Amino acid sequence: MTVRVVVADDQTVVRDGLVTLLKLLPGIDVVAAASDGQEAVQLVAEHDPDVLLVDLRMPTMDGVEATRQVRADHPRTEVVVLTTYSDDDSVLSALRAGARGFLTKDADAESIGRALVAAANGQSIVDAEVQRRLIEGATTKPPEPTDTGLTPRELEVLRLIAEGLSNTEIARHLVVSEATVKTHINHLFAKANLRDRAQAVAYAYRLGLA
Repeated sequence: MTVRVVVADDQTVVRDGLVTLLKLLPGIDVVAAASDGQEAVQLVAEHDPDVLLVDLRMPTMDGVEATRQVRADHPRTEVVVLTTYSDDDSVLSALRAGARGFLTKDADAESIGRALVAAANGQSIVDAEVQRRLIEGATTKPPEPTDTGLTPRELEVLRLIAEGLSNTEIARHLVVSEATVKTHINHLFAKANLRDRAQAVAYAYRLGLA
């Protein structure tokens, strides 16, 4: 499988460097490069890529708004954020906009490639630095569990997801069947309006569960 990618970064040196770097990776095909979010949206419409690799801070239209528009108008195209900014506000904004993966710009080529392939396959990869910043940013008082609408068991499942446990591991930890875990996850995703496990991790941090 070849993953077709549009790259968006307002810094010419960074953008050209990313394009050159990605072209060296097997299974990655860079089909276009944009200098801002607006151009990124246009290029996605033109090329229908599997993934948009986008910076957050860009002129004309930032990466968050570009992510929101791409996910709304071109849902087949996933979004991976590659940014210098790993503060909780930036990452959570991108998550809410529909980004699938989150990396900081100190990530190596192999990590970026893995994130692109994972996103194209509907999976989420969150950089360890991003997770650290989310934890550090979770300084506001979390709402009481009753404010979330989640049951105590659903909150426990959410906490275990944030710890990185798989469904099988959660089932073993709670001494329940994997089918029961999947039911809890479906319920909490629906109640919290979560799309995937990456959003669930961010939500757990906001609640102070992780």
